[in-house]
Amino acid sequence: MAHPRLVVPFRDIDLTALPEVGGKNASIGELLRSLAPVGVRVPDGFAITAAAFRLHLAQEGGDQTIYDALDRLDVTDVSALARVAAFARERVRALALPADLRGEILTAYRQLSRGYEEAATDVAVRSSATAEDLPSASFAGQHESYLNVRGEDALVEAVRECMASLFTDRAIVYRAERGFRHRDVALSVGVQKMVRSDLASAGVMFTLDTESGHRGVVTINGSWGLGESVVKGRVNPDEVWVFKPTIEFPRAIIRRERGDKLVKLVYADGDGKTVVEEAVSPADRRALVLTDDEALILARWGIAIEKHYSERAGHPTPMDIEWAKDGRSGQLFIVQARPETVHAQEKSQRLEVFHFRGGGTILARGKSVGGRVGVGVARVIRSADELSTFRDGEVLVAPSTDPDWEPVLKRAAAVVTEQGGRTCHAAIVSREMGLPCVVGTINATSAIRSGQEVTVSCAEGDEGRVYEGRIPFEREEIDPAALPVPRVPIMLNVGDPRNAFRQAKLPSAGVGLARIEFIVSSWIGVHPMALLHPERLAPDVAAQIRQRVADWPTPVEFFVDRLATGVAQIGAAFYPRPVIVRFSDFKTNEYAGLLGGRPFEPVENNPMIGFRGASRYYDDRYREAFALECAAIRRVRSQMGLVNVKVMIPFCRTLGEGRMVVEEMARNGLRRGEEGLEIYVMCEIPNNVILATEFAEIFDGFSIGSNDLTQLTLGVDRDSELLAHLFDERDPGVKKLIEMVTKAAHAAGRKVGLCGQAPSDHPEFAEFLADTGLDSISVTADALPAVVKRLAKLG
Repeated sequence: MAHPRLVVPFRDIDLTALPEVGGKNASIGELLRSLAPVGVRVPDGFAITAAAFRLHLAQEGGDQTIYDALDRLDVTDVSALARVAAFARERVRALALPADLRGEILTAYRQLSRGYEEAATDVAVRSSATAEDLPSASFAGQHESYLNVRGEDALVEAVRECMASLFTDRAIVYRAERGFRHRDVALSVGVQKMVRSDLASAGVMFTLDTESGHRGVVTINGSWGLGESVVKGRVNPDEVWVFKPTIEFPRAIIRRERGDKLVKLVYADGDGKTVVEEAVSPADRRALVLTDDEALILARWGIAIEKHYSERAGHPTPMDIEWAKDGRSGQLFIVQARPETVHAQEKSQRLEVFHFRGGGTILARGKSVGGRVGVGVARVIRSADELSTFRDGEVLVAPSTDPDWEPVLKRAAAVVTEQGGRTCHAAIVSREMGLPCVVGTINATSAIRSGQEVTVSCAEGDEGRVYEGRIPFEREEIDPAALPVPRVPIMLNVGDPRNAFRQAKLPSAGVGLARIEFIVSSWIGVHPMALLHPERLAPDVAAQIRQRVADWPTPVEFFVDRLATGVAQIGAAFYPRPVIVRFSDFKTNEYAGLLGGRPFEPVENNPMIGFRGASRYYDDRYREAFALECAAIRRVRSQMGLVNVKVMIPFCRTLGEGRMVVEEMARNGLRRGEEGLEIYVMCEIPNNVILATEFAEIFDGFSIGSNDLTQLTLGVDRDSELLAHLFDERDPGVKKLIEMVTKAAHAAGRKVGLCGQAPSDHPEFAEFLADTGLDSISVTADALPAVVKRLAKLG
């Protein structure tokens, strides 16, 4: 019988070797053999196999002693767990490596060092369990890794420490809870040439959206220094979303968020340490760790890795990938790849929807993980020494979490941390456990006190919120596959881009109304004319704006970038389904409320029928700002490749006004028909109905705004409480106008839909619209299931 190999170069390994080298090492070998030839850069090294681990453990009967103790262990007994785990680790450490194994390790290390023309090169020594990185279990953070290991004695010591980490408290509990027999899991060790990301940056990349599971994007997290800071949640990293279908377009990056990146992990100068954490300079905190080109390179590699693994598996396999940038050479590297373990295991596309029945004071905000809501008494834990105070069902609040905390995490109602991004340990483990988790809050341990009842919401988009008190809510589960097919296509009204990836799971025909007002008010918050004409602002207001736009090259780029990012996220979420984006439709009082807005807005007695919609776009008081809106749409379509985005003009009063707006758009690079651009008009003024045939010559379609059409047909201010009893979209006069415009539009070969609130509030109104022959009905996401069911009954 052939002697099992104890040490194997990565280049001699592929995924078939997983039982002997573990998921991590097998992936490195697979990348080197199959993807390095097509440009994916991977650092070299070697694996110490599971056979070597077993050989080491079998000395002096160590394996039997350890496994007998584990067989008798009740993992819920925390004291016994700590005692047995410490005994097992010490037993592994106390055994010297067998001479032949030590010799093979040092021979491989010397050869690796010679390849880099060094006597003793710096390496990463990483654990790779034989049950690790399986599609059903990530084993994230369960075992130890050591960075910047240099020299033969240090390497041998690090290898022993890695082997011992198979028996950390957390790893023992993890295996027991997931049904792995301790004897069935061995540990391989990978020795990999260090990438000097301590002089640059590193992070994690997923080939899907980590929260919704949307498969159309690559999400990249990154921070300065070694990647452990990101993995262990010590920093709030930069985030980048890249859209896969348009990866070859110049700006396939559909969103980028800057993290504060307070600290970084770098090489230590001595004192027995190999790495040390240090503060990041203010300038680097503001800087992005990756250029656009670098992010696109990583995204292309991620797509290639996902494609390769999917072909090997015979089914789609989204990936969890670690990357690093070498500060000396400037080159990017992939240092690890494994199958994603949460969304890939979902058996159905069921959606959980949470409806709050009230509000509350927000104590902390961060990045949402898990898409759920949790309620409980807060427990602030600042160090592992305080974990014993935690009680089942409490909300864990901490600066960050450590893998050793996992037995406590599974007892929590929710998790809140001050540091970390969506790919850190706390986020990954919370996703696997189905816990709502808010990371990167910055202030949680000071804003929340132990004993305080809180509601943790990760169900309101990608911003997670911690509310004071118990906020009542209802949970609804929607199975898109079980919804019937309506006889009229149902589209969605979308305002907040942060909800778009989740809402795209609903069986809609696209987005009938994407409002940009939310993006302008929440993501930008500044009047566009104030960005163009700061000389008209008060000094204090100008200073506030300068601070807000400081991270962008110019104030104009700030506006265009933020608006394009918001629109792109909606466009990408629903791609290739159509997304109809309405240009801004703020009233003058609403515009004045934006930072810097008052000098640019007139005071009107009735803004509802005043200077709004189309009338602003060609007027000198707003024309320059409309050019910025057009620039954002042009970027989304032409540079990001999201040609499914169409545009719509609101509150267009006359034919002449319609022509002037279309001409103004053309001057700003948006020409009807060019690259398939369609321009719709809102039908919300009786004149749009009366002259529908003529409006159809100017525009490609109509979208009925039932709120304004009702207001102007009945002569009722829709905001008037006194006249609320008269405001009704179901009035015969309103319905007659809808029938008239539908008939005229179809006669002219134009589509007509409706995007008002009425079908969401009144399902019987949706029946009327279906009978009228509308081409689509657009409703809010929470109303879609009921409207679909109602219309299906008519089929």
